[in-house]
Amino acid sequence: MPASFPSVAVPAFRARIGRDARSGYGAVPHRYRLHLALSCPHCLQIAVTHSLLGLEGTLPVTWLPALPDDGDGGYLALRPLYDSSAHRHRGPAAAPVLGDDWSGRIVSTDSGEILTDLARWFDRDGTDLRPQGSGTAVEAVRQLCERSIDVPAQRAGLAGIDPAAHEAALRSLLDGLGALEQRLATGEYLLGEGVTLADVRVWASLVELDTVHRWHLNAAAVDRIADHPRVWAYARRLAAHPAFGRHLDLDGIARRHHAHCRGEEAAGAAMPIVDWAASARAQVGVAG
Repeated sequence: MPASFPSVAVPAFRARIGRDARSGYGAVPHRYRLHLALSCPHCLQIAVTHSLLGLEGTLPVTWLPALPDDGDGGYLALRPLYDSSAHRHRGPAAAPVLGDDWSGRIVSTDSGEILTDLARWFDRDGTDLRPQGSGTAVEAVRQLCERSIDVPAQRAGLAGIDPAAHEAALRSLLDGLGALEQRLATGEYLLGEGVTLADVRVWASLVELDTVHRWHLNAAAVDRIADHPRVWAYARRLAAHPAFGRHLDLDGIARRHHAHCRGEEAAGAAMPIVDWAASARAQVGVAG
């Protein structure tokens, strides 16, 4: 199966951070800790957001290795957190994790809600990754990425897929990229004049599409995917932003992909769309 990491059942820890102390998790500096593996696209989004918000001195990160080391898709380093947070936990101790250093327990493993809470409660300098009234638009972009990029890209590369099903998945993917291409016709970013959570979400999907899913697509499919000049110029431009490019672990993504993937390599493996390493080295800086 052409995926960058195995599908594992992870308990849903979905507590939320808020300013109201009665919630149990107030927005207190130095209380929380992120546990992230940059080879995972969900963790990549959180790492970029953490850097955009300048939280290095407020909310520390424990960086995990690219490959899970617990034998079941989880991490040995996270096992104590999971065991203290879920009675007789039997599933993998997987990342991402937002932990509470005060109690030694997990606050959340939901990447979308972690992103929202970081942007809402830990924006110390007005970065504004979630502008007022943008919640619906950010959610729409999240759904577009999931339904029209991530899922169809994976489906299109399945080994032995029926040609009609392959074309349907590819068409859905191209429609999703086309929608992004149209959005980017009126500005450099998806929601206004600066980077938002919507851009972070899309960028992670584009990285995954080019560094993972492309390996299982034929040459004609990759040509059609690459034929969205605004989308891929946007991806390169964001990769040159220090908060994005510094977290690109291309070797880690490749090792995690090849360690678990059971799909067949196709001609697309030799047709990279973006030179991610060169774009990240550019470090030109981006407003937002």
